[in-house]
Amino acid sequence: MLQFVSSDRSRAELAARLLRLAGVSADVKKEGGRDVWYVIATTDKLAARHVKLRNALAEVVRESIARGWVDAGKAEGWLEKLERGRVLMEGWPEYHVGLINGALVVKLGSTDPDSIEREIQRLRQMGLEEGKYFPVKMPEEGRDGYVCIRRRGLERAARLSARGKGERQRLAAEFVEYILQRAKEAGEEVYEKAREIVEEGMSRGSLRLKGFAKRVEVGGKEHMVKVIDGDAELKESESGQLLLRIKITAEVDGVRRDYTITYSRLGRDKAAVGRAYAKADAPGGGKADAERFSALVKALTGREPKVYQRSDGTIEIVCGRKHLEGFRRFAKLADAIEK
Repeated sequence: MLQFVSSDRSRAELAARLLRLAGVSADVKKEGGRDVWYVIATTDKLAARHVKLRNALAEVVRESIARGWVDAGKAEGWLEKLERGRVLMEGWPEYHVGLINGALVVKLGSTDPDSIEREIQRLRQMGLEEGKYFPVKMPEEGRDGYVCIRRRGLERAARLSARGKGERQRLAAEFVEYILQRAKEAGEEVYEKAREIVEEGMSRGSLRLKGFAKRVEVGGKEHMVKVIDGDAELKESESGQLLLRIKITAEVDGVRRDYTITYSRLGRDKAAVGRAYAKADAPGGGKADAERFSALVKALTGREPKVYQRSDGTIEIVCGRKHLEGFRRFAKLADAIEK
């Protein structure tokens, strides 16, 4: 941390101005009720700015380590940040973008509470909800705090960048562009993962359900699917469990009927599972109806559902999370699925 303290406000203002000229955002603050003024700039702010300033600070740190004035382990972290400094998109802090066990990690770490708080406010303005889309830990006693963007948070930002409005769309578009830029700097594998998530987010809510038509193959037979309309809603069961009902009116191979898939959370891991049942009195019987139902699901999601016949003869159609992701591409279904 660089710190300048003075009882002369004009000298503190000059110190702040010099830092700003070097690209470091710094403001003058008053110390309590005393006539003392100060300016502070932490490593994260300094590392992303002018190369000559970074080099000068790095030299100071090296000399301090050599003289035993600072903890060498902690100082190595400062040096790493200073020497890694790069040009960032103006106005954006230095997010880390990488992979852990194949999963994308998008994280901003900082010991500066103001830096974390500013990013929280920006993400909220973008339309992201704290906790759901990005967990936060505020810095304490000089230790790093963080803002971590979940996968669903990046997907949400991508969707807003494509279909948001006004300031929310502008902020989301800038954020997505910035994260892709950081991912590209981190390597091809990281960039491909980030791009995949962004493209998935942008595709959500992009398709019209009404009038959708597609030929698909199920059970070795080709089926023609034509969607007439559909919707999705959240309902509460008698036991208080939240259910998601997806209702589609479609014509499959010339047979028109209303199809309903009900999703709930099941098991210890609360997996999203959707269930539906074939109609025994449908044209051709239950098996033919289950095949048409499977064709509808595959046409809309790109995946066939699993089909089971119970001991009582009932035929059950089961969809999972991947099917839900496919349904999410349709504008009339996306919001209810997101909730």
